[in-house]
Amino acid sequence: MPVWRVLIVEDDPLMRDFFAASVARHPELTLAASLGTLSEAIAWLDDSAHAVDVLLTDLGLPDGSGLDVIRHATKLHPACEPLVISMFGDEDNVLASIEAGALGYIHKDSTPDDIAHTILEMKAGASPISPMIARRVLSKYLSLQSKRAKVQADGSSDAIKTGATQSAAEAPPLAANGRSLLSGREQEVLELIARGFSYLEIAKLQGVSVHTVQTHIKNLYGKLAVHSKNEAVFEATRLGLLRRHG
Repeated sequence: MPVWRVLIVEDDPLMRDFFAASVARHPELTLAASLGTLSEAIAWLDDSAHAVDVLLTDLGLPDGSGLDVIRHATKLHPACEPLVISMFGDEDNVLASIEAGALGYIHKDSTPDDIAHTILEMKAGASPISPMIARRVLSKYLSLQSKRAKVQADGSSDAIKTGATQSAAEAPPLAANGRSLLSGREQEVLELIARGFSYLEIAKLQGVSVHTVQTHIKNLYGKLAVHSKNEAVFEATRLGLLRRHG
């Protein structure tokens, strides 16, 4: 019976210990290392004496993104199978993780009590994904298909709506209590997202950690009732938080 070596990369000490304890309890798994930052993970992976079969990583690390851990691990260890466990459930992060090499994606709100069982399922050929995330990605796909069909049916509707709402877009919308919908920092992050900057680039421009940027993004997603960057830009533009570019 093979014993799979598991590398855990998670900045929350309690969550990291929870995962490590689950791995340690299972005879088919062994804990290769338990780390809390991107830099620690890269340094560990660069050591030729280390080997890994399974990477269990968060995306929001204090000094970068778990996507970089996935890419580095799969580059140095092609047989390594990455599993993401993250607080972010939007389709952009899910698809980016899959493109980077992840074989599974679990939302932290639905983290199983025994993560070792999920790891072994993945090693047996499964691609574990939280039902809420699967439904959200499917919903996004169906929504995009519907929007494409609507645009094809009435290509002039956008132009008409733009002319009718230009005056409303002159000032940012207000919340029910008369205050701005987004905080100043959330507005700045939103504008940088709309310009195509990555989380890491925004963090450098703002002089904060990637984790802080992701917190701002989570907050503005909640206020705008959206689940992805594209939806955030679309909704913010509709509300007048972002100027339309023609």
